[in-house]
Amino acid sequence: MPKSILAIKSSLRGAESVSNRLLDLFLGEWRAHRPEDQICVRDLAAQPLPHLDGEAFAAFVTPPDRRTERQRELAARSDALIDELLSVDFIVLGVPMYNKSAPSTFKAYIDNIARAGRTFRYTAQGSVGLLESKKAFVLTTRGGFYQGTARDVETPWLVEILQLIGISDVDFVFAEGLNVSPEQNARAIAAAEAEIRALVERAV
Repeated sequence: MPKSILAIKSSLRGAESVSNRLLDLFLGEWRAHRPEDQICVRDLAAQPLPHLDGEAFAAFVTPPDRRTERQRELAARSDALIDELLSVDFIVLGVPMYNKSAPSTFKAYIDNIARAGRTFRYTAQGSVGLLESKKAFVLTTRGGFYQGTARDVETPWLVEILQLIGISDVDFVFAEGLNVSPEQNARAIAAAEAEIRALVERAV
């Protein structure tokens, strides 16, 4: 049975982006194994989303039957992103590290899809994600070395935000030290590419 994938690019560097390059490799490998699958690519740099503000937040938390026309417009954009996410089986995220965290383009996306009542719900025992059946792959790139250290605050946040919406089956691929030297850059990319090929081989 054909599956569906939503791929999210968040780098600002376009064709020069290593995270975009790794994501394109992942999709190419996936297509080679499963050409019948449907793949949707959303580039948050090419088509940026507005950052969450008070007006949008008010629209999200207002019951649909009480929204103004403007609030319905703002909620519809978020609802479309959520519907897109709900419709797929796999999610692939290309997330470079900018200033110790994910790009603001990616945070804007998260703020549009992490919504109580749509992708998670509150209970007396805490929040419960509503996307339990999804699997995610995260391809992350860094100029320095962070993985496995206390300085890596990006990875725990990504794990936590995916768990918030119910996605706990997550595989990470890291390419680090990209700005240390040309030699390290080449080594890191080659290792990440090999890991992606093996990961896709196992996943399909």
